[in-house]
Parts: sequence; C-alpha cells; structure tokens
Amino acid sequence: MNNVFFPEEQVSENDLYFVCYMIERVARQLRQPNSYVVNHMGYNALSEKLSLANVLHSLNPLDVCADWIEVYGLQSGNYDVTNVNRELCTNVPSALQMGKVYTRLILSTMKENEDYANAIIRVYNSPICATLDNYNCSAYYEPSPYITQCYYAGGF
Repeated sequence: MNNVFFPEEQVSENDLYFVCYMIERVARQLRQPNSYVVNHMGYNALSEKLSLANVLHSLNPLDVCADWIEVYGLQSGNYDVTNVNRELCTNVPSALQMGKVYTRLILSTMKENEDYANAIIRVYNSPICATLDNYNCSAYYEPSPYITQCYYAGGF
C-alpha cells in the first residue's frame, strides 16, 4: 500500500500493526466492538492513519486515542471485551497482543490488489471477530494458520 501523503513510500506491516493496536485500544476505552471504531473511521481515515503510523507510534497512545475519539466522534458503549469469567480466562490479552492477532489475520487473508485499509475493514467486519474477542474461549490464542483457516471457513 502506498502512503497517501508520500506516494513513493510504502506503508509497512509495522504500520498495520500499530493501527490494529490503536483500534483495539480505542475500542476498549470506549467499550465498543472493534468494528465500531473501524466503520466510523472509514476507508479514508484508516488510509491516513496507516500512512502516519510511523510518526504516530512515537506519541503517547492515550493522546492518539483521545484524538481519534474526538476527530471521528466516537461514542462510549457497553461492550466490555475485558469483562470475562476469571475461571475461564485468567489473563485478558493486552491490546498489543490482540493487535498482533488481527495483523496476522489481515496479512494472511489479503486479497490480490487489496490495500491494508480495505483489508482492515473486511477482517474487522467478519463474524469471526465475535469469537476472537470472546476471551472466555481460546480462539485468540490459537496458532495464526488455524485462525486463518477458521476465517475462511466462517467460524471456529
């Protein structure tokens, strides 16, 4: 994917990882599903954030969250992904860990001629996300190739 501000530069996989991490972080802060954040931002904003990720990663993540919430008018909800049964899930995965899970899924399912922004929208709107984000089960902890196969199969 070309950087929207500097077309001669490429957006890297690390830039994708940063954006996936921030989507997770913003969604958790607002108590919204990740798809809420992705869909309210939209393709153009995601393309811009991917293009700016190499600079944004040096900022305080709390400031980046606050900026995204304000700029895109994101509202609080009641979807708390961290509210788990402690007998089933002793350690909730961090936003960084889930950013990696989603980055790997996006990279492993990218279609020919698809850019990262379109892939983010496609993956985060997949029904498989409800299972990945249910930390009472171990879906998020499965090996990446298995998660990819489940994505293509439509579920676990």
